[in-house]
Amino acid sequence: MSISSIDFEHIRKLLYEKTSVILPDNKVYFVESRLAPIANSEKLNSVSQLIAQLRTNPWNDLHKRAIEALLTTETFFFRDYYPFEALRKFILPELINKRKIDSSLNIWSSACSSGQEPYSIAILLQEHFPQINSWNVSIIASDISEEMLKLSRIGNYNHNQVNRGLSVYLRNKYFQQQGNKWQIIPEISHRVQFQQLNLCKIWNNLPKMDLIFLRNVLIYFDIKNKRNVLFQVRKLLKPDGYLFLGGGETTVNIDDNFEYVKFEKAICYRLRSK
Repeated sequence: MSISSIDFEHIRKLLYEKTSVILPDNKVYFVESRLAPIANSEKLNSVSQLIAQLRTNPWNDLHKRAIEALLTTETFFFRDYYPFEALRKFILPELINKRKIDSSLNIWSSACSSGQEPYSIAILLQEHFPQINSWNVSIIASDISEEMLKLSRIGNYNHNQVNRGLSVYLRNKYFQQQGNKWQIIPEISHRVQFQQLNLCKIWNNLPKMDLIFLRNVLIYFDIKNKRNVLFQVRKLLKPDGYLFLGGGETTVNIDDNFEYVKFEKAICYRLRSK
């Protein structure tokens, strides 16, 4: 049985309050399919019964599980390819040259999901820029989902996950097979620091960044929260740093303080010169 419009509105409001993620009107089936496994595990007869419990009880672990289930966690290694090519061929050589005196780089993967993006960055650095192994390189990876952060820290991926974006060469070099799973090697996993962060809240304790990956996140926010996030990016991004958004995202008509830069087939953003 399909959930009622009242139930859907309750879930939509709850998700927005906790994560700022917008659920469009046509996502009723999405809600039902994502919450059904939780209803089953709780021995409830329907998703509607689950939502009734969420409506009548104070915030608890069941609410957390429901929110986690409704978050989109799609990701894979070296996703979209071209941003990583731009990093390898243009951006990192430029930044490494500029940072020779300080010998430091700060990189932030701001919605890391299960960890493939920050680990891809760490692999790229190790594979193509071993000359900065002695530098102070900080790769910070954050996500709002506690469950995704647990998976990220473990760094253990199944066969399908390692075959999405990884060459056999990189898989065999940077992962160890453990039965039907692949464990990322400590030399890579130790380079990434994971922390929980809600992008629509205040960002505390983050250093100034040379590179910010904010990919495939803004599409889930309304215009108010998009502007808030980009406002905070402006305060965090170094004047010559770079911001990567998802392929369907832009700063245009949202925050005019950014200008886009194209590196072959990759588009990224930097702060507009004043």
